[in-house]
Amino acid sequence: MNDASFLSRLWVYQAERFPLAKTVPLLAVFSAASITISAVLAGRPLPDLTGYLIGFGLVFILFFQLRVCDEIKDLEDDRAYRPERPIPRGLVTLREIVSLGVASVPVAVVLALFWGHGLIWLLLLVWAWLAAMTFEFGVPEWLKARAVLYLLSHMAIMPLIDLLLTGIEWRPSGAPHPALWLFIGLSFSNGCVLELGRKLWAPESERKGVETYSRLWGPERATRVWLGFVAISLVLLLGVGRATGALVLIAPLGLTGAAACAWAGGAYVRNQTPRDEKRVDTLAGLWVFLCYASAGFAPLLVGGTP
Repeated sequence: MNDASFLSRLWVYQAERFPLAKTVPLLAVFSAASITISAVLAGRPLPDLTGYLIGFGLVFILFFQLRVCDEIKDLEDDRAYRPERPIPRGLVTLREIVSLGVASVPVAVVLALFWGHGLIWLLLLVWAWLAAMTFEFGVPEWLKARAVLYLLSHMAIMPLIDLLLTGIEWRPSGAPHPALWLFIGLSFSNGCVLELGRKLWAPESERKGVETYSRLWGPERATRVWLGFVAISLVLLLGVGRATGALVLIAPLGLTGAAACAWAGGAYVRNQTPRDEKRVDTLAGLWVFLCYASAGFAPLLVGGTP
């Protein structure tokens, strides 16, 4: 067992497995954009600051719980194939990390109940899917043998989280604006962009027992699938821009971001170096950040819906 204090060990853990410097800005933009776009589409005033703080608190907790559930699900594989990770190498114990995840549950419940308007039911829906994901829907071997179904079933939690976040705005009014489903669909496709982008590896980075899409499908095919989801996200982003009257701002941003992803994907296929692998991962994150920032806030610059 590591002799350092729990807080110092936890700080190292977050840097490796839940990096706050990258996670907090992305989640802040994701939550704020979700709440804002719901109001803009419906022509309603924005919620007060409390709603935005509750949204960030809930999404931060949920993403940490996603990490905790991954630690549970991947424990045996990590011990066998990734012993350098924090739990296998003894930096922290699984019990410590799971305890933090469990402790965050009542905090999330309090936040949802404080806001009211039945938000707790949307939170419970997310948790139900998260629990099913953690146990691979009761068919782990069958699901892992079907990579596409595995990807889609796990990324389905993203639109559920977005339904919760947008619910902070639309639940008090009764129902979401119909066009909001474009934005919720964007969350699903962007989840796939992130997941695929972080698993396109250079040949020398591939490791026994570690499943990557570059190994499963080959670098070229895996990159085509990744860029396919970038294209889907772009179409949905442009749909949001049209629905909010902000297409004139969103279109050039989206097209530039998608072009950057295409360039990174092409370089990765040609060279397949760790540098190209890292670039794809980085651009996947920047693409998602760009989507949420432009979809959520560009409409405010042009005065909302047409």
